[in-house]
Amino acid sequence: MDLLGKPFLEGLFRAAVAAAEPGALVRKALRRSASGLSLTAGGVSSGLDLDDLRKIYLVGGGKAARAMGEAAMRILGERVAAGVLAVPRGSGGGKGPVRFVEAGHPLPDEGSRRAAGEMLSLLSEAGEDDLAIALISGGGSAMISAPAEGITPADKEVVLYLLLRLGVNIAEFNTIRKHLSLVKGGRMAKAAHPARVWALLLSDVPGDDPSVIASGPFSPDPTTYAEAQKILIERRIWPDIPRAVRTHIESGVGGRLPETPKRGDSVFGKVTCAVVGSNRIALNAVKAAAEREGAAVARILPGFLRGEARECARAFVSELRAASASAPAGQVVVLAAGGEMTVTVRGRGKGGRNQEFALAAAIELDGAEGVAVLSAGTDGVDGPTDAAGAYVRGDTCARARAAGLVPGHHLAGNDSHPFFRALSDLVTTGPTGTNVTDVVIGASVGTRRP
Repeated sequence: MDLLGKPFLEGLFRAAVAAAEPGALVRKALRRSASGLSLTAGGVSSGLDLDDLRKIYLVGGGKAARAMGEAAMRILGERVAAGVLAVPRGSGGGKGPVRFVEAGHPLPDEGSRRAAGEMLSLLSEAGEDDLAIALISGGGSAMISAPAEGITPADKEVVLYLLLRLGVNIAEFNTIRKHLSLVKGGRMAKAAHPARVWALLLSDVPGDDPSVIASGPFSPDPTTYAEAQKILIERRIWPDIPRAVRTHIESGVGGRLPETPKRGDSVFGKVTCAVVGSNRIALNAVKAAAEREGAAVARILPGFLRGEARECARAFVSELRAASASAPAGQVVVLAAGGEMTVTVRGRGKGGRNQEFALAAAIELDGAEGVAVLSAGTDGVDGPTDAAGAYVRGDTCARARAAGLVPGHHLAGNDSHPFFRALSDLVTTGPTGTNVTDVVIGASVGTRRP
């Protein structure tokens, strides 16, 4: 097999996605015996006697919620009293006590609000002898959405749209969302109190912080209204956001609205959060698959993908060149990196952060021999496109120019999708049902001589 070819790198990416299959991760973490129920994942271990539980509820949402929910239902069986899960559009339906509500992403829709409302209602019924199992994955911030009192869905959508165009990082984005919501930033835990909560989290954020995953509906929130206001002011969009949102945040800063629940609040006394899967699982799978296929060296750069996609691309190409220079001539080196990049939208083109990364990498590699890069989102969706990402080699720009394309113009206009579509270099998987952020894979031929 050509270890620089698109089929090889796509195979490594498929291995990453398979390793993060949500159902398998839930089945590994959540176990039922004749008399008990246990949760073991991410350094967390907890157990309960089934005879001590009155009812078990299932709630949650995200891009992986369908597979997580089905796995949990098979484990729990008849013990599930009721549930509501927000799932991607096209994956709803089903019979039984658990409702699968189709919800929007990346912007919330009516399904998102209906799912959030039904979850709050269900959790408010839970008592101290009940267990709520929350299944949370990336995308949950948009798919479980209930604007705070006085803020309309349209108001909130304006703010989120402005933030998306600015390419703010996930921490900033979630700080804003938590303070415009009835469910985020620990408020779901408040609704469930005094019931016990087990939150099973499939992480799509660097560092796997439970308070960041899907905006932390069951986790203490370390952020404040003052920080939310500061972000909006420093990003220079404070005057552009709806008056109702400014009034809401100002009321929070002034102490006229309660803050999100913080660490030490009694509502978290019976809440257990466990990360069942993350980007690292996907990267480990890439490394193992590359070694099986004959790569001489396979190395992981964990948490590498942070910040602007095009800047990440330049740094990754530099790492790949250094790895090539240090490897014996003729041997193939594979590097894998993970994280979540951002894109500041300056043009009116069509693309996503992985396709923008790939285009920037192609420009950096222009004319280079013996090197290839693939960048893709593990959820199978990159921005508002039908692709997961794209693949490039050192001759990508030359092929593009021969086809009448100008790589630099497409990058400047954030127009990566038409560029790669014309070259047949898109990576297209369709929605994968999981989400552990982005995976970048680079392969290069060693050049060091004895």
